Amino acid sequence: MTILGQISLWLALLVAAWGSVTGVLGGSRRRPELIQSARRTTYALLGLLTVASASLLTALLRHDFNVAYVAQYTSRNLPAVYTIAAFYGGQSGSLLFWAFVLSLFAAAAQWLTPRRYETLMPYVSAVTSAVTFFFVAVMVFASNPFERLPFTPPDGNGLNPQLQNPGMVVHPPMLYLGYISITIPFAFAMAALISRRLDTGWLHAIRRWTLLSWTFLSIGITLGMWWAYVELGWGGYWAWDPVENASFLPWLTMTAFLHSVMIQEKRGMLKKWNMSLITLSFMLSIFGTFITRSGIISSVHSFTQSHVGYFFLGFLGLTAIALGWLLWTRMPGLQTEAQLESALSREASFYFNNLLFVGMAFSVFWGTIFPILSEWVRGTKVTVGPPFFNQVNIPIGLALLALTGVGPLIAWRKASPQNLKRQFAVPVAAGLVTAAFLAAIRYGDFYAGMAASLAAFVVTTVAQEFWRGTSARHRLHGENYALAFARLVGRNRRRYGGYIVHLGIVTYLVAFSGMAFKQEMEASLRPGQSTSMRSPYGHTYTFTHLGVSQYERLNRFVTAASVDVSRDGKRIGVMSSEKRQYVDSFNRPTFNPATEAAIRSDLREDIYIVFAGSVAGTEEAVYRFTLNPLVWWVWFGGVVLVFGGVIVMWPGAGPTRASLRRALPGYAVTLAPFQRGPTDRPVERPARVGTGLAAGDRDA
Repeated sequence: MTILGQISLWLALLVAAWGSVTGVLGGSRRRPELIQSARRTTYALLGLLTVASASLLTALLRHDFNVAYVAQYTSRNLPAVYTIAAFYGGQSGSLLFWAFVLSLFAAAAQWLTPRRYETLMPYVSAVTSAVTFFFVAVMVFASNPFERLPFTPPDGNGLNPQLQNPGMVVHPPMLYLGYISITIPFAFAMAALISRRLDTGWLHAIRRWTLLSWTFLSIGITLGMWWAYVELGWGGYWAWDPVENASFLPWLTMTAFLHSVMIQEKRGMLKKWNMSLITLSFMLSIFGTFITRSGIISSVHSFTQSHVGYFFLGFLGLTAIALGWLLWTRMPGLQTEAQLESALSREASFYFNNLLFVGMAFSVFWGTIFPILSEWVRGTKVTVGPPFFNQVNIPIGLALLALTGVGPLIAWRKASPQNLKRQFAVPVAAGLVTAAFLAAIRYGDFYAGMAASLAAFVVTTVAQEFWRGTSARHRLHGENYALAFARLVGRNRRRYGGYIVHLGIVTYLVAFSGMAFKQEMEASLRPGQSTSMRSPYGHTYTFTHLGVSQYERLNRFVTAASVDVSRDGKRIGVMSSEKRQYVDSFNRPTFNPATEAAIRSDLREDIYIVFAGSVAGTEEAVYRFTLNPLVWWVWFGGVVLVFGGVIVMWPGAGPTRASLRRALPGYAVTLAPFQRGPTDRPVERPARVGTGLAAGDRDA
């Protein structure tokens, strides 16, 4: 099977090169046979990379240890689910996974994109084929997953213990899917630049692709935080690790794009900005892959030192040059159609929102690469730790939180004083009351108090928008409130799904602020001994050491230390933290011992216990006890965020007539009650100008 996989990779390399050439030539010369060939190339790549992926999976499941990749990342006693996860657990396997998923997305884009965008599709095929060519070339020439050993070992090394966690079965694929799917919006942007079709048509074509990519990145980042929290044993979920930052960067720029694209659709503004954001998002996804695979940074997430990084660095350089040339030569076609009329407008709110997102992305990027640059320039690596990132990004995050509440309330073009008073009175009052209450109870941390106050403002904003829209439907259509609410959301998924996303972001930020009140202590306890600590909520926790036990599992020896926990004198239960020594099928140790934290969550705080070790020859144990406030809400915020994203993506309403006017020349739209559409048939359209309705009423 590995020979078949090897042949499939070489064929995929040739086919991808052919598709890149025929796509550009077919589109530029309008040659139908070349266009068709480029389209078929996309499906051929999917078939070839499916065969290659199936070949590697077969070798993994059959424990073919003559294949170097199988021997390095699996063993006979490795559970089957982690044997499958090893497919993307190593460098060359993850490259194959990337290429396979990219070919799947590229084929889906060719199959699902409406015919009205057919002039863009040859170039889309060319770009996706070129990116696929790069990943296949890296495998063929630098990191081949089908490389064989000169001998067959009796067993493999097994999978890194830190990857033997349910979160790692799902987290890497979700993050990869987010990274990879960015290629499709990027391909459409490149197609628009190459073909000079710089209206909003390409934006409509990629709307769900950008949302899909953003949603996958959100899921991947949240699952990554959960994995770091439960597996690494350090008591937190975000450490501003370079690889964490690398996944966060495209999420920031994609979020900025999803906001600013609405300005281009509504007003024809920010064309250059949007094109830059989508191309920057793609570049950052490749940068994240470079950071992970080059070995130039030290991270629990990264692969070992590898010359594969030079391939990615070269690809980044060539892509940047090509993008710079395209943007420069197409600049006249990216001129704005309107100007910003007032700082008190929704356009201005989104514009400031974008500046903050990009500013945060720059600070994270700079903090990530500064140690590398300092080592190159001065010969000494200067570490940039969490204090820098927190000092810079917490104020930016609070400003973004404030704009999250402002954007939905303020009017397009220019807000009148009456509009501002009507829209902001209740939300601002809610924020001020919350701030006054927190000041009265002497809430301990300034930034945490600001986050809570701004959260009250944003939540009230969202609630007000939902209430006004639901009430309007109830009055106009006589529907009960539950049905009115469901139809309100169902008929304007993009807007109200976005509000749910905002609630998820609010939940995230408030939950993050809880770490300002984190409590931590260490203790060495003999069986029967107890220690106590006080939580930020005033509860007293008592931890009583019960003893240390040892036992064997499928592929590891376990040493577990158990603690009886009580809160304010009321017993909660027994919690056990473990030290795990993983072994191969011959009971030989593999990797260093791993720690498994004991965690008990509720809505207020988490009890987090780590068994640090025991005194030799005794059952005396060393523990680290941590109380982490509001951690449960981090995971809940992730669920709300993704739920809102799914609502926005759900098939339903298409592009508005106003946006189609800019996307499709000749599509006449007027503000009269009756108009002529592209078929010259009367189309009824109720007037919406000058009604005096609130923002939520207009969508009723």
